[in-house]
This record gives sequence, structure tokens and C-alpha cells, in this order.
Amino acid sequence: MAKEKTKTRKRAKTETKAVPKYSPNDYVVYPTHGVGKILGVEDQEVAGVRFEVFVISFEKDKMILRVPLDKADSTGMRELSTPNQMKAALKLLKGRARVRRTMWSRRAQEYEEKINSGDPMSIAEVIRDLHRNADQPDQSYSERQIYEAALERLSRELAAVEKTDEKTAVLRLEEVLKAA
Repeated sequence: MAKEKTKTRKRAKTETKAVPKYSPNDYVVYPTHGVGKILGVEDQEVAGVRFEVFVISFEKDKMILRVPLDKADSTGMRELSTPNQMKAALKLLKGRARVRRTMWSRRAQEYEEKINSGDPMSIAEVIRDLHRNADQPDQSYSERQIYEAALERLSRELAAVEKTDEKTAVLRLEEVLKAA
């Protein structure tokens, strides 16, 4: 009998409706994937447990992600940056590159962590540190890959914040970098 009561309690807990923080057509940032568009909220059942999920489309990656409503905040999903936050990130790009003399593998790992954090300031740091002007030595293949990943991630968010396309956002970032 005791087991039956606990099952009933669990089921009652899972059936409570969470109030969505985001609405369909809102743009959100998912840390490891970047900017996505919420298509809607769906009910799903997995292993007998029912819950609601945000359905997020990452058009560039041709990917659909489903995030449980009650786990959205703990996954790091957030609203787009404000224009002021984006200005601060662009200002950071103008700063002087921080060159550290640690092993490349360790720096690469740190850069990947910053990109996957989803924080525009951290991503801007990666871009600033790995950017090379025409008069500077070439980058290694892995440096270039990380730089391009960071540039793409920040340009997608900049494009969504400024309601423009990604190419325009990339050009804007490159202009800021050249002016530095």
C-alpha cells in the first residue's frame, strides 16, 4: 500500500503545469547551440512521466531541441542579450588581446568553455584574443576553427538583437575588430 501512495504523489507532482517564461517566436540563447527560435510548447511522455517542453529550432544547424520547461533555467537557456549588453561585448572586442603563455591545448579548452557558456562577454573575449590582423602571423587550423565558432555564435546573437541578418552582423563585428 505504501508504494501505491508514493506513485500517486509523484504523478500529481508531474502534472502541475509550469508557466512558460518564453513564448512562441521568441528568440532564446541555449549555451551550447547559440540562438534559437521557440516554435512552441508541447506535452511529452517519457517512461510514463508527462511533462511540457519548449520546442526550439536552430535553423542554421537544421536542428530541433526540446527542453523541459522546468529545466530551462538550469540548462542555462536565457533571453537574448539587451542592446546595452551587446554594446559592452562589442566594446570588449576593441580591447587589447590577452596573450597567455600556457599550452595551446589548455587555452583551447578554456576558449571552448567560454563559447559554450553562451555569455556574449566571454565569447567576445575569445574573438578578441584569437583575432589576427593582416600584419600578424597566421593562425593554426585549430585556432582558426575556434575563432570562427566564436565569431559565428556572437554574430548570430548580434543579428537577433539588432534584427538584421547574420552576414551584416559578421561585417559589423569585423569592422569593430579592424578599428581596434
